[in-house]
Amino acid sequence: MNLDILVFCIFLLGSIFLGSVNASSVKTESSYLLADRKTKLFPLIATLVMTEFNPSTLIGFSSVGYIAGVWGLTLPIVFLFGLLFYTFVVAKKWKRFNASSVAELFTLRYGSTFGKISSSFLLIALLGFSSNYLKSMQILFSPVLSGLMGWQISIILVILTILITLRGGLISIIKTDVWSFLATLVLIPLLYYFSIPDEIISEVQLSDGINNLPPKFIISLIILTMFTYISAPWYGQKIFSAENENIAFIAVGVSSIIVFVLYSIPILAVYNLKISNINILNGEVGLTYIINNKFPIGFRGFGYLVIFLAGTTTLAGVWSSMTTMIVSDFLNKKESRSYSQSRSIIITLIIIIISFFMSEYFIDKILDKLILANIPIAALSYGLLGAFYFKKSSKIGVLVSIIYGLFWGIFCYVYFGESGGYTWYWSVYGIPQIFLIGFLFSTLFPKNKYENQRFIEFERRMGN
Repeated sequence: MNLDILVFCIFLLGSIFLGSVNASSVKTESSYLLADRKTKLFPLIATLVMTEFNPSTLIGFSSVGYIAGVWGLTLPIVFLFGLLFYTFVVAKKWKRFNASSVAELFTLRYGSTFGKISSSFLLIALLGFSSNYLKSMQILFSPVLSGLMGWQISIILVILTILITLRGGLISIIKTDVWSFLATLVLIPLLYYFSIPDEIISEVQLSDGINNLPPKFIISLIILTMFTYISAPWYGQKIFSAENENIAFIAVGVSSIIVFVLYSIPILAVYNLKISNINILNGEVGLTYIINNKFPIGFRGFGYLVIFLAGTTTLAGVWSSMTTMIVSDFLNKKESRSYSQSRSIIITLIIIIISFFMSEYFIDKILDKLILANIPIAALSYGLLGAFYFKKSSKIGVLVSIIYGLFWGIFCYVYFGESGGYTWYWSVYGIPQIFLIGFLFSTLFPKNKYENQRFIEFERRMGN
C-alpha cells in the first residue's frame, strides 16, 4: 500500500501546486467567478464533463450494475437525453444572455423578487447536492482511511479541496478539470479491465434487471433531468464562461456523449463482480472493492486520486456557482473587475461549513437524496423556458407554476415515497402540469405595463 500512498500524494501535491499557480493569475472577482468569460472548446468540454462526473452519481449509478446487470446501462441514458436537450434548447440562449447567474434571468424578465425566489430555490438544491457529493466522497475514501471517523474523513477532503481550488476560483477549477478529465479517460477503462472475471458463475437475467430498475424510474429521471438541467447553476456558470455561443453549444453536445460513456463502463465493471459471484455488502461499495482488490499496487493510488479530483472539482464548482448567485442575486452586485476575490472567498468558506454539517446529519441514501434535491429546480422550469420561448409568460403565471411545482414535488415524495416510485408521479404528471398551469395563468393574468417594459429590455438583451 506504500506505493499507492506515494502515487496518490505525488499527484495530489502536483494538483495543489497547479491550483496555486492558477490562483496567481486571478486578480479580479470576474476571473474568480467566471474565468473572464474566455473559456475555449476543449477546456469547456473537460470542465462540463467533470462537473457532471462526480463520486456521488458514480456510486449511485455503478451500484445498479450489481442488481440490474446490463439493463443498468439504461440509467446513463438519463444524462445523454438530458444534456442533449440542454444543448439544443438553452445552451446558445444562456450564452447569449451571458449573465452572472441563472437566477438573473428571472430578475430581468420577471422582477427582482422572482430573481431572489429562484436564487433561493437553487441555493437550497445546491446545498443538497454539495452535501451529497461530500458524503459520497466520505464513503469512497472510508476503506483507505479506515482508522478515522466519517466526519474526520470529510474534514480532510474539504481541506484538500480548499487547497486546490479556493484561491483560484473557476480558473483553478477548469484547469484542474482538464487534468482530471484526461486522467479519468485512463481510469474508467481500467475499472472494467481489472474487473473482467476469470469465470462467469452467475448472471442477472434481463427480467430481474427490469424488476430491480423499473423502466418507469428511468423515464421519470430522463424527464426530470431534461427540465432541471436547463436551470442548473453549475452548468450555467460554465456556459457563461465560454468564449462564444458556438463553443457553448458544441461543448455541451460533446460532453453529453462522453458523460454517457463514462457512467456506462463502471456499471459493467460492478456487474462483473456479480457474475464472478463476489459477494459485497451492496452495489454502492462495488467501485471501492474493484480498486482495493483488483487493481495492482500503484494503480490503487492513481484510482483514488482521480476519483478524489472528480469530487473536488464538482464540489468546488457547486460552491462557486452558489457564491456567484449570492454575489449577484442577493448582494445586488456584478462580479467585479477591479476588486479582489476576498469577498467571494469568505462567502465560499461559509457555504463549505454549511455543506459539511448537512452531509453529516441529513444524507443517508446517496442516489435517492441526489434526486430529491431537484424538487426546487424542477419548479422553476416553466419560468425559465417561458422567458426564452413564450412571450406572453407573466409574473402571475410563473409564480403559480413555481408554487405548484414545489408543492407537487414534495407531495409526491411524502405520499408515494421512494418505495412507491414517487419520481414517476412527480415527473410524468407534474412537469406537464407545471407548464399547463403556467401557460393558463399567464393567459388569464397577462403582463402589465411594468412587465412589458421588462420584456422589452429582456428581448433587447437577447438580441431579438
